[in-house]
Amino acid sequence: PESERALAIVRDAVRPAVARFLAGLAQRLAPGARPDDKPGVCHVPGGAEGYADAVARFTRPGLTPEEVHRIGLEAVAALREEFAELGGKVLGITDPAAVLTALREDRSLRFGSAAEIVALADGALDRARRAAPDWFRPYPIADCVTREIDPIEAETAPLAYYQPPGPGGLPGTHWINTLRPETRFSYEYEAIAFHESVPGHHLQLAVAQTLHHLPRFRRNPSGQLTAHVEGWGLYTERLADEMGLYGSELSRFGMLSLDAMRAVRLVVDTGMHHYGWSRERAKAYMRANTATPEANVRNEIDRYIAWPGQATAYLIGRREIVRHRERAEAALGARFDVREFHHRLIGHGSLPLGVLEELVTDWIAEQ
Repeated sequence: PESERALAIVRDAVRPAVARFLAGLAQRLAPGARPDDKPGVCHVPGGAEGYADAVARFTRPGLTPEEVHRIGLEAVAALREEFAELGGKVLGITDPAAVLTALREDRSLRFGSAAEIVALADGALDRARRAAPDWFRPYPIADCVTREIDPIEAETAPLAYYQPPGPGGLPGTHWINTLRPETRFSYEYEAIAFHESVPGHHLQLAVAQTLHHLPRFRRNPSGQLTAHVEGWGLYTERLADEMGLYGSELSRFGMLSLDAMRAVRLVVDTGMHHYGWSRERAKAYMRANTATPEANVRNEIDRYIAWPGQATAYLIGRREIVRHRERAEAALGARFDVREFHHRLIGHGSLPLGVLEELVTDWIAEQ
């Protein structure tokens, strides 16, 4: 039977291959690996130059690692003030470190069941759909649905991710991780829903799919255009607050918590790869400035070690979008139409930040 054949393939081919791969890592690569106190590429020949190039590619030309590091430090400091302010309102705590500890450790801020997670995400998506006409053009796009990640995949999956609409009218899907709900922070999932579905990635990527006059790489997400794609996702987390979409003051902690992760990324990515930080120093900085659990701290830091520069794209992309909106509002005054501004951001597919700036500048001039 097929099941026996599959087991034989795993036993005779897959497992031996994995064993050979692990042996190769241990015997051939590990002896030459850098120690934990030198995880950054600045410790290898040409690494500093290569990292500077990576930062410029993932963000925008001319942006240096030193500037990215400074931006991260300033963003973290500003967020600590926001944590203190919201902590005083919701938790009766105004010390930023104590607020982060409470968000990380208070068991009452966890879910009781997978059904609670799904209901919260569905409710957030429904509110966003109803509010969208005041903030966006009416686009002829596929719907978005919420689905639970399969338990087999969930063990190693992120909190959530988005899958664009498929052929034949298949909807876009906001996949959410509901495995062991008692370990998941209840305050984060609304912000995640806005980021991944509406007004975030679903609106952005489903609209892009309708732009058939554009080449495919502009209509589909691209790793080299992360700053625009993920910058939009982060922008919509704060936009959702402006739209009045968060169901409670507690849920607004999710907006701050996810912001803190992206701000810390700027500091620790440049810290390791440009300033030569150790792995432990990077982990300690993330622990001190986010509410993320220890296991996620390890995973995040190891991701930055393996993919130099990529993590800087997210917050830099959001900052550029906010900068464009501020200059458009200043230039146009009462003529500023937020729906048309948002169309300039998502109505032309994925773009490098430099091209996005030119597009917004031309639009302001046209008005």
